[in-house]
Amino acid sequence: MIGRQQELMQIEQLAASEHFEFLVMYGRRRVGKTTILQEFSHKHDVIFYSAQEKNDSLNLQDFSREIQRHFDGQFIAPFPSWENAFSYITTKSSEEKTILIIDEFPFMAGPNPSIKSMLQHQIDHHWKNLDLFLILCGSSVSFMINDIMGYESPLYGRATSSMEVLPFDYLDSAAFFPEYSVQEKLIAYGILGGIPRYLNCFSSGRSIEDNIKAAILENGAFLNDEPMMFLRMELREPNVYNSILEAIARGYNKVTEIADCTHEDKNKCSKYLTTLQTLRLTEKRVPCGEPQYSRKTIYTLTDNFYRFWYHYIFANKSYYDLLGASDAAAEIMEGISDFMGLAFEDICKQFLLRQAKLRNLPFVPFYIGKWWGNNPAIKAQDDVDLLALNKKKSEGIFCECKFTNHPMPMEEYEDLVTAARAFPGSMKKYFLFISKSGYTAPVQKRAKEEGTVLLMAEDLFGDRQQPGKNLF
Repeated sequence: MIGRQQELMQIEQLAASEHFEFLVMYGRRRVGKTTILQEFSHKHDVIFYSAQEKNDSLNLQDFSREIQRHFDGQFIAPFPSWENAFSYITTKSSEEKTILIIDEFPFMAGPNPSIKSMLQHQIDHHWKNLDLFLILCGSSVSFMINDIMGYESPLYGRATSSMEVLPFDYLDSAAFFPEYSVQEKLIAYGILGGIPRYLNCFSSGRSIEDNIKAAILENGAFLNDEPMMFLRMELREPNVYNSILEAIARGYNKVTEIADCTHEDKNKCSKYLTTLQTLRLTEKRVPCGEPQYSRKTIYTLTDNFYRFWYHYIFANKSYYDLLGASDAAAEIMEGISDFMGLAFEDICKQFLLRQAKLRNLPFVPFYIGKWWGNNPAIKAQDDVDLLALNKKKSEGIFCECKFTNHPMPMEEYEDLVTAARAFPGSMKKYFLFISKSGYTAPVQKRAKEEGTVLLMAEDLFGDRQQPGKNLF
């Protein structure tokens, strides 16, 4: 299994406990939660029950079968109630350590909310005194946060640990494509993001263009309408959400702009954006270093594949159908460097975060992200692709990220130096450039004289992921 060592280590530590442990595990669909649990289960004697979208009695029947086979080696008959099933686990667990995993718990507790109260009763009166490890896992992030860990939930305060399974970053995602060049690995991540199920759809034995054709554009391909299917499963009004996601993918990222683009009420858009944040599809951002209530708030798509799909596929479906998958893939690849701009900024942010954890930066960032705002030095709006500040805002790393097909010219260097003038002169400033295609000779000469760090795409990999490789 690629990655997930940290997640498995956390679960193993809880399993090693001789006391009651209760892990709430959640994350968006396709992120790999079940794979992690299956990997853990291969090494332990567990009860692994995966709830399904069935009625309550059928779920109880299936659950009864799993626990009876685990403890008694055979299935006799369904328990008459969930209370009886949980009491049976209590009785059997007094004799041995029990690991109970319920995957997709919302499918079980959604149709029968009283299950949460029954579990709370067992935990409070019996399980907390047993060597029992309970894992409740679910893809409905809002359900797991509000209905399991929320203040009004019967299970509030009972969990001993929680885990949100996040998508892979660019470095772990690259492991899916061992035969790709560095640039191809970055483009694959820029298109697919870090969802394992999506990454598995591309093969490093095929070119990026051929993968786009076969795995995304061909009718019947899994990724051809995956975002649409996801929204239909999760939401009641997928058409409105589609419009909002398309607007953001096209660059409309303020609430007023999104409302105008979709012809929806501003307040309604705000509520829909909150739902999309809960689904981990959008993210609210403010300029680096500013408070979360900043009036400069914008919304971005957090998932690279959704950004790609709404930018290309959703907006051009009829055209691509006429063009044909092969020619459509070729046309997409012609402009892929422009599309990669936002994704590459995010990749560079992930790189800096990794470097911070390795203590390879001059300070540990308290703020990190894109900055935009007024620059008094030029009396105009300005921006910085990536900015990292320490807690006191007395030190800053100013970074420019370029995924273009030509070496970075001096104009880009000057732009970053000018943008940094928007910040106090007393601030200690470090300058960093990360370019896919290198740098012109004048840029290299000036960088050497001024102590500016110039990195290539290749530097995002390899020995840069080791401590002691200080950037500055």
